[in-house]
Amino acid sequence: MNLTSLPARDSDGNLNVVVESPRGARVKLKYEPEAGIFKFSRPLVLGVAYPYDWGFIPSTRAEDGDPLDAMIYHDVASFPGVVVPSRAIGVVKLVQKEPKTPKRRNDRLIVVPAHEKRLEDATQIDERVREELEQFFRVVVLMTAKKVHIEGWAGPKLAAKLVARACKREAK
Repeated sequence: MNLTSLPARDSDGNLNVVVESPRGARVKLKYEPEAGIFKFSRPLVLGVAYPYDWGFIPSTRAEDGDPLDAMIYHDVASFPGVVVPSRAIGVVKLVQKEPKTPKRRNDRLIVVPAHEKRLEDATQIDERVREELEQFFRVVVLMTAKKVHIEGWAGPKLAAKLVARACKREAK
């Protein structure tokens, strides 16, 4: 089964988020749709681990050409390949630069499990936690050729627009 071809939303309208690298992982895993496997991409730098489950929204295409990235803000870790029905609560606005390519948007969608009732808007996440997540997004690309710049946070309205654009881009 190719997890990237799952629908972006389930029958209840929740976003399907496929976990690639679970909370606590010290390596970046990448889903390889042709083989249907999760492949070791690279280790993270010493002392760094994913603070929350990390994955993608299937049947979407972000500006970087990959499925839309999503971080699942919740209290537990899952496993690669688990699909978490989720709600988008915000966006970390991020610009990424790689050698020999122009700068491009590579925003990070922040979601919560669909049943989660504690948080409606990512901009309401404690400021310290938001700063730590920004640092994570900067540090996670160390030892690669990528450079990132954080432009701020936005709430669920921009998140919904980001998902709609990514779905439309993939449908073309």
